[in-house]
Amino acid sequence: MTNYNPFSLYNKTILVTGASSGIGRAIAVECSKMGANVIITARNEIRLNETLDLMSNNENHKMLIADLNSEDETVKLSEALPKLDGIVHCAGLTIPKPFHFYSKENIDDVMDVNFNAPVLLTNLLIKQKKVLKSGSIVFISSISGVFVSAVAGSIYSASKGAINGLAKGLAIELAAKGIRVNSVNPGVVETNIFSSGVVSDEQLNEDRKKYPLKRHGRPEEVAYAVVYLLSDASSWVTGSNLLIDGGYTLL
Repeated sequence: MTNYNPFSLYNKTILVTGASSGIGRAIAVECSKMGANVIITARNEIRLNETLDLMSNNENHKMLIADLNSEDETVKLSEALPKLDGIVHCAGLTIPKPFHFYSKENIDDVMDVNFNAPVLLTNLLIKQKKVLKSGSIVFISSISGVFVSAVAGSIYSASKGAINGLAKGLAIELAAKGIRVNSVNPGVVETNIFSSGVVSDEQLNEDRKKYPLKRHGRPEEVAYAVVYLLSDASSWVTGSNLLIDGGYTLL
């Protein structure tokens, strides 16, 4: 028996945004289990503390409160961060409604959270040389806007399609620095993103039937893929869009 594990994150410093719930929380927890020193950030201090309580060796981790929709707070966060081995952008927002009902405010809200915030933070961290050589940047995207879309999902799809395009361009630009950039493209994952009630339980149950595996994903299943992309096991992987969808796009 050996302790060999190419997926280990031991002693790597990883930033996880949107870590107060859902996929972001699961990623923070799984990274902690793999030995990383994790910095978690989000707007809600109470929910971030809940995430911290779930993490292994939580004395090794740090919590920073920040609203990444605020440019000032994003700048302050970037300046407070140490050198990073990995960044995972998890914050996400959807406002499901038919396109003709969208207001400019709705569009701005979705694009600010899903695209503008991760773009600005990444830009600042690269300028400040906070991402170490051989570092890994991972964007949580979606099958929406990349492989498929849906009624009432056009703006969400637009934001996620933009993130995938960004990841590919950044992968080319940052390759000379040894920094890898990838995105993860999940199908529907069982989180609180639909908790507003705009999408009913009945609609979600019908949607599950469209998946060959007959269920939506679980947050930890996305987290396992992110661990791979953060680890040395994926050291020759950059510019990829990793599809995790229970077979949805096969049909």
